[in-house]
Amino acid sequence: MSRRQSAPAAVRWTAYISVAIVFAIACAFLSHWQLSKNADRTEQLAIIAENYDTAPVALDELLSPGQTLPEHLKWRQVRMTGTYLTDQQLLVRNTVHDGTAAYEIIVPLRLDDGRVFLVDRGWEPPGNRQPTPDTIPDAPTGTVTVVTRLVPGQNLPSSGADAPDGQVPSVHLPLIADKIGGADGAALDQGAYGQLVSEDPAPAVMPQPFEVPSADSGPYLSYGVQWIMFAVMGFIFIWYVIRSERRARREAAEDAAAVAALAQTDPAAAAALEAETSARRIREKREKRRDRDSADEDALLDNAPR
Repeated sequence: MSRRQSAPAAVRWTAYISVAIVFAIACAFLSHWQLSKNADRTEQLAIIAENYDTAPVALDELLSPGQTLPEHLKWRQVRMTGTYLTDQQLLVRNTVHDGTAAYEIIVPLRLDDGRVFLVDRGWEPPGNRQPTPDTIPDAPTGTVTVVTRLVPGQNLPSSGADAPDGQVPSVHLPLIADKIGGADGAALDQGAYGQLVSEDPAPAVMPQPFEVPSADSGPYLSYGVQWIMFAVMGFIFIWYVIRSERRARREAAEDAAAVAALAQTDPAAAAALEAETSARRIREKREKRRDRDSADEDALLDNAPR
């Protein structure tokens, strides 16, 4: 007799329920995690819907020099007038656009008041014979009015700050300020940068424009609900196991009582009944085992490659 079968029913059932409770707690944690991600994504989508197509305003109206971009101002359009520092142009490597590892083109813009603000002018795909783009559209020279969408600076990737000359691994504003160096690097605004919307006067050739942010809310809500359902299913399964075990115990007790009652009047018939009862239980176990094996085989066939 197995250890599980020899343990008292109350002990086994307590263990079953304890496992279900632990499983439910884990499911609740995972559900809360997914629902939190869904809430964050919903907030992001609301900011995009509210800010993305608003009319541009002067940069100083939204962001003071050195101020970190507030979350609710992300994607707001701002208008600036100044001169591009074209000799400080950099490429941001390994950015994904149009399904490929592209390069974004960033150029500092010195504003009329001396403030330096980084503009991400767009992106270009890798070249035909080298990793870097075949051509990089030049930024306008002289005074230019630029409209951008405000976005926060990025973190450095886990691989660190290493990159070939003229490139950076991400739009990490402190690193870019160091790359620019001198007075312009010191004056670079590190609270945010801008993704280009338009330039006036417009150059003859522009980099590839940025894609509109995705409006997909993601699978987080459905995943959160699924984890809740898994927790409920855990309790349903334990209830089914306990119910099946109680029914089996009740049937065994009824069979034993019938055999005992018959043994008082007809021992031979009682022995035959006991043998028949044992054979029936063995058949039932074999049928259940065959049903499980058949279900496993069906699952393997369903998942086999066609």
